[in-house]
Amino acid sequence: MNANELRSKYIEFFKSKGHAEISGQSLIPENDPSVLFTTAGMHPLVPYLLGEPHPAGTRLTDYQKCVRTGDIDEVGDPSHLTCFEMLGNWSLGDYFKKDSIAYSYEFLTSPKWLALDPRMISVTVFEGDESAPRDEEAAGYWKENGMPEDKIAYMPKSDNWWAAGPTGPCGPDTEIFYWVGEGLPPAGSNKGTDSDNWMEIWNNVFMEYNRIDENTLVKLPKQNVDTGMGLERANCILQGKTSVYLTEVFQPIIKTIEELSNYTYGTDEEKDKSVRIIADHSRSSVFILGDQRGVTPDRVGAGYVLRRLIRRAVRHGMKLGIEESFLAKIAATVVDNFKIAYPELEQNAEKIYKELTAEEEKFRKTLLKGEAEFQKLLPNLMKNPKKIISGKVAYNLYETYGFPLELTQELGAENGFTVDVEGFKEAERKHQEASKTADAGAAKGGLAEQSDVTTKYHTATHLLQQALVNVLGDQVAQKGSNINNERMRFDFTFDRPMTKEEIAQVEQIVNEQIKADLPVTMEVMSLEAAQKAGARALFTNKYGEDVKVYTIGRDVNNDWFSKEVCGGPHVQHTAQIGDFKIQKEQSSSAGVRRIRAVISGGLPLDK
Repeated sequence: MNANELRSKYIEFFKSKGHAEISGQSLIPENDPSVLFTTAGMHPLVPYLLGEPHPAGTRLTDYQKCVRTGDIDEVGDPSHLTCFEMLGNWSLGDYFKKDSIAYSYEFLTSPKWLALDPRMISVTVFEGDESAPRDEEAAGYWKENGMPEDKIAYMPKSDNWWAAGPTGPCGPDTEIFYWVGEGLPPAGSNKGTDSDNWMEIWNNVFMEYNRIDENTLVKLPKQNVDTGMGLERANCILQGKTSVYLTEVFQPIIKTIEELSNYTYGTDEEKDKSVRIIADHSRSSVFILGDQRGVTPDRVGAGYVLRRLIRRAVRHGMKLGIEESFLAKIAATVVDNFKIAYPELEQNAEKIYKELTAEEEKFRKTLLKGEAEFQKLLPNLMKNPKKIISGKVAYNLYETYGFPLELTQELGAENGFTVDVEGFKEAERKHQEASKTADAGAAKGGLAEQSDVTTKYHTATHLLQQALVNVLGDQVAQKGSNINNERMRFDFTFDRPMTKEEIAQVEQIVNEQIKADLPVTMEVMSLEAAQKAGARALFTNKYGEDVKVYTIGRDVNNDWFSKEVCGGPHVQHTAQIGDFKIQKEQSSSAGVRRIRAVISGGLPLDK
């Protein structure tokens, strides 16, 4: 079974259990300031997990592209990835532990589906503590499905508890593991007794409680199930491979790298690591650039992560002896490999190749500048009797000139120097702390706190987009947005800087709609009906899928200001937003402009 077949079987199975297939969403979260990327399949479902009704019902399933970069330095081993696919299914106040466990086990072990050997599967459940009881209920349902007692490990909250944050929805989870050791697992072996030989393949989260404070949990009136299965790991297991890089998900990419470098994968472990880093980072970069709301390389936020991925791939390409620009060639393989599941990659292929090549060439130039700068520093460095290059100096070369630590070490060694690596890492940690924090805690998902302020900003982006179209014309299309409690950032297609008059006109139009106190209404309809009604959308949803359409203005005789397909949330009427002010209009990338804006005041949201 290959990845495409696994993806299809998963969706087919859950549809047979009454789940509606929904579309996976953008890698760039639209209304979640706590993360730079979609790190789990549940991110696009945040409003529904918090209680909003989903237009497709209470049983859902999808496949979702995700990016996690908290452990980027571990990428290069046989299993870590920055970009991966998550197969998910959800119950929104419908079934709970019993059916969730039964469905998971049936899909994994039934001859009709994956037909995995039950002897190779073990599970973990929550062991209980002073705030919540041992999850005997989940353990009991596993036993009902044939799981032996010694294959059930009771684990602490750090392993088997999911929480939205310090307060809010939370609950125990049960994780499913597959034996990757030699032969059959010995008697009594499970994740609790042997952590090295059991690989996690599925996690079922039971949102059972609402945390009021540190010491108080109350049962939720409406309990949800959120599950996630890593496609690449499950695919690796089904094919009996020892590494995800040996499956067809990565092999075409690795073949292209072999051709470009004249190196045969599997010959030298250090070079193999470089191949894996290039394969992972180039694939991640393609998915980020080719996303329907994709970002481009930048000095901050998601764009900074993308730049780091690209530059790390280039550096390892140089280690393999690749002297000329190569990422666009690898990207073409990635696009061809994934265009069926993710058609937006083929649609945005030219943008992907152009951005990768531009960033790669820019980085190669910065390396030359960095080497020249190192030579300038050398006379002063030679005065140091300890022959140590400080971490601060090494990090300055990296941050200012894009000069990798490894190159500083190599050039230093040629002149008898060592580098204070710990000092470098400390300087890097301080600089990237904000980004690290924003992308942390994603292993089991994390619901962002949706404040009234971010809700107001979200509706303001709809007003801004329509105002831009009114002033600049239909060529304007949203290319991305980012919202937090302090400001909004909105990227859109336009081929020149806006004039001061145009900026003032857009700002005026938005404020006029706010002062007019227009109603904001939501209606559920099919995607086709939404299109016919004139709703704006990034039309990536599956044909026939019901969607939410938010209208700003009175929907009588088409007398509305804005109509968009969107998951929400939004204000109830525009006067709740407050004063709107554009702070800056600038270039984001070729053919894309960026507006930063703030709001202040406004009426309280209706509760």
